[in-house]
Amino acid sequence: MGKIVFYKMSGSGNDFIIIDNRNLLVDDENLVEFIRKICSRKMSVGADGFILIEDSDTADFRWRFYNADGSVPEMCGNGARCAARFACLNGIAGPRMTFETLAGTISARVTGERVRIRMTEPADLKTGQHLAVAGEDLTFGSVDTGVPHAVLRVADADAADVKRLGRAIRFHERFAPAGTNVNFISVQEENVLKIRTYERGVEDETMACGTGAVAGAIVAARTAAVSPPVRVMTRGGLLTIDFREKAGRFCDVDLEGDARVVYNGELWGEAWKWE
Repeated sequence: MGKIVFYKMSGSGNDFIIIDNRNLLVDDENLVEFIRKICSRKMSVGADGFILIEDSDTADFRWRFYNADGSVPEMCGNGARCAARFACLNGIAGPRMTFETLAGTISARVTGERVRIRMTEPADLKTGQHLAVAGEDLTFGSVDTGVPHAVLRVADADAADVKRLGRAIRFHERFAPAGTNVNFISVQEENVLKIRTYERGVEDETMACGTGAVAGAIVAARTAAVSPPVRVMTRGGLLTIDFREKAGRFCDVDLEGDARVVYNGELWGEAWKWE
C-alpha cells in the first residue's frame, strides 16, 4: 500500500479513521496489524476505531468496522454516524441513506454536522441481575443494541470507578468468550442520563459510546421510568435516543448526535511501518 487518503472524524468524542475503500486500496493482508498501528495514539494517527467504506449490492455502501485492537464488533453507533456523514460529504450517498453492517442494514439521515441513525432492534433485555466482581455485589441490566452491553445504575456516574470495575466486568467469565461493554449511568433529571462507558476492543473508557448510550436509555426506561426522547450526557457530548415500546419490546430506536470532521490527509507508510 502506498499513501492512503483518510478522514479523522469524531462522534461525540468517539474518534475514527475512515477510508474510502471502494477501489480496494486497503487489502486484508496484515490488516489487523495495520489497524493496531494506525490507531495507536502518539505513534500514529490514533483512534478508537477504524472504518472501511466499500461497495454494496443492496445498500448505498457497506462498512467494515474494527476496534482499535483490530477486533470486529457487530456495530458501533457513533462510528455509524461518522460513516454516514463521510459518505454524504464524498458523494457516496445522499443525505438519506442505508448501509450494510454486521448487525444488519442501518438507515441514516445527515443534516449538517448532525446525523440520526435507526438502530437495530434491542435484544435480550434483562434487568435485576447480580454479579459478584472485584469484591462487590453488583446489580445490573443487560441488553444487546448491536453489541452486548451491561448497564449499572449508580448514584453519580462521575464518581464511578470505570476502568477498574469496567475491566473486571468486561472480562468476567459470565460474559465469556466475547465479553461485554460496560456502562455506568445516573439519572440526572427527568429523561436525562449521565453515562460513562468501558469499551471492549478499546479496553479503556471512551469519551462516548453510541450503542452504550442506547443501552443505558433502554435499561433506564425499563427500570427508572425514563421516557423518550432521552438525552444522554457522555463525556464527549450530548446524544439523543428516541424509541417506542410495543408489547413489552423496544423498537424504532434512533440515535442522534454530532459527527464532526477533524481533518483529512494522507497516511504515509511511516504511519504503520514501525516497530
